[in-house]
Amino acid sequence: MQKPIKISDLGIQTGDPETFSELDRIFQMQKEAFLKNPFPDGNERVGHLKRLKKALVQYQDKIAAALDKDFGARCKDETYLAELVSSVEGINYTIKHVKKWVKPSWRMPGMLYMPASAKVYYQPLGVVGIIAPWNYPVYLSIGGPLVCALSAGNRAVIRMSRCSPETADVLKQLIRENFDEDHVALYSGDDISGKEFTKKPWDHMIFTGSTSAGKDVMRAAADNLTPVTLELGGKSPAIISKDVPMKDAAERIAWGKMINAGQTCVAPDYVLCPDNRIDEFTEAFRQSIHQMYPTLMNNKDYTSVENDQQYKHLQGLLKDANEKGAEIIVINPANEDFSGSRKLPVHLILHATQDMEVLQKEIFGPILPVIPYKSLEDAVKYVNDHPRPLALYFFDYNRENAEYIIKHTHSGGVLINDTMVHVPQDAMPFGGIGQSGMGQYHGHAGFLSLSKEKGVLFKPKFNSGKMIYPPYGKLIHRLIYKMLLR
Repeated sequence: MQKPIKISDLGIQTGDPETFSELDRIFQMQKEAFLKNPFPDGNERVGHLKRLKKALVQYQDKIAAALDKDFGARCKDETYLAELVSSVEGINYTIKHVKKWVKPSWRMPGMLYMPASAKVYYQPLGVVGIIAPWNYPVYLSIGGPLVCALSAGNRAVIRMSRCSPETADVLKQLIRENFDEDHVALYSGDDISGKEFTKKPWDHMIFTGSTSAGKDVMRAAADNLTPVTLELGGKSPAIISKDVPMKDAAERIAWGKMINAGQTCVAPDYVLCPDNRIDEFTEAFRQSIHQMYPTLMNNKDYTSVENDQQYKHLQGLLKDANEKGAEIIVINPANEDFSGSRKLPVHLILHATQDMEVLQKEIFGPILPVIPYKSLEDAVKYVNDHPRPLALYFFDYNRENAEYIIKHTHSGGVLINDTMVHVPQDAMPFGGIGQSGMGQYHGHAGFLSLSKEKGVLFKPKFNSGKMIYPPYGKLIHRLIYKMLLR
């Protein structure tokens, strides 16, 4: 008979039974459930993913309505493209490949240890904690992290942001209707505090948010030696070359900056532009905004700043830049009044200096500094003199120049001649480096991050190892050394 599992065996420190929280209960339940089914096969994992996909499709209208309420105005098409379609596409990709990923992979043992065979098993880690942000609360809770956790055979608890209460309520219902709570559970920030969540001994924790908050998460995780994947954003540059058609670059930068009102971890944070093309960029960028968003205030295609705190942050950046001498160009196609709303027109900032907060802090909104440079080497030096970004965008149809940028800069990812669309490519890993995060996920990379690659060596009954046992100095030892040490 199996020995009963105790709470203490699971690493939970509860103290007084009355302090045993809802999170403790779910954590214990998922740990116990995982021990009963520690290695779900490929068919079982595909079943979980198909169930999740069906639920997202069924709930699409409720999700879009909830996000609209949370933001005050969230473009429905942006919700569909960036949250729902990206999530479903990721699920489809994973369903197609996960049975292959689950299979052990053969490796070749060293000659000295033959006869033998070697395999690497991809074992689920256990219970994964997922902390989702408010800017893309569906894709960055379910579409990315949860899909990876389920593909790797894990169980998961998701904590949503306090800034997304409506979306959290809808996703709670979605999860509870389709998964037992010992498999997947989802809570809002009002249900579970961030401090309580990060202090649990998860088998892995995925956090998406600011760099400062990521440091707090990592400190809390260190107490339990919990491995973490941190997606932290940062200041992602867009570099315009001296020869690329400006209309192409400006239009694509404008789209990447304006989607979700710039509230995207990989949105272009600033532009590095040849010093003799600044005016050309400014005009091409202005024309692109006018074409995509002829109005802003009552335009359902344009999203609001999500919350008052973020709006205050953006206003503070503008005030600081203005007081320190920047030239601020407001692009407001219909000359509308935005009083009483959290909608904010895009602001270009020229002549920014390094003492301005807009060049020090992640912007996360429709504000775009434009920084001049003289040579491509100067642009590379500027990027390398600052913390490594989550994304880097380069606009040039010259392959040689693109290779130079790729090889001489460090960033989480690079996109040549466009913005944003590298993120939902499930065939590629996604993740930051340095101040922009650590670890990677999406597709196979996420499966590997949330699996333990366990090497297993199989030896037959015949014990070839006896040849190298002591006493040493025998002829066989000398022959082995002579054969292998050359």
